[in-house]
Amino acid sequence: MVSTTARRVPLHTAAQVNLRIRQETEDRLAYFADHLQEIEGRLNELDREWDIERTIEANASTLAFTGVVLGVSLDRRWLALPAVVTAFLFQHAVQGWCPPVPVLRRMGFRTSDEINQERYALKALRGDFQLLQKAQNKELAVLQAVGLR
Repeated sequence: MVSTTARRVPLHTAAQVNLRIRQETEDRLAYFADHLQEIEGRLNELDREWDIERTIEANASTLAFTGVVLGVSLDRRWLALPAVVTAFLFQHAVQGWCPPVPVLRRMGFRTSDEINQERYALKALRGDFQLLQKAQNKELAVLQAVGLR
């Protein structure tokens, strides 16, 4: 079964882990609602936050590369490691699950959608979208509000 891109990781994550990740986001938003001057710093942090996809890709490529190096230099049986890793990476691409996902989610790694939800909530708190109501050029104002201009 192929899951939708936006929901595939949360669908394969334990409900209590999803709840904790969402609650932590809500707690941060409550904090920033009272500390509007700190929102820009948090937005910069969000720009640097690694989502779960990037983390899985980095881990998979590291393991695959290590398996190739060990397979070429020590023992050909190490070449099984890149084969297994790429199979898991394919499984993740199709289903949104692979063995590292539960561990990474418990560690707090979020999807890009979850990160963007916090980003746009912070922008709304800061008032970025209020400019849309007054803008002459609504298209340009929308592009500016979401960071495309």
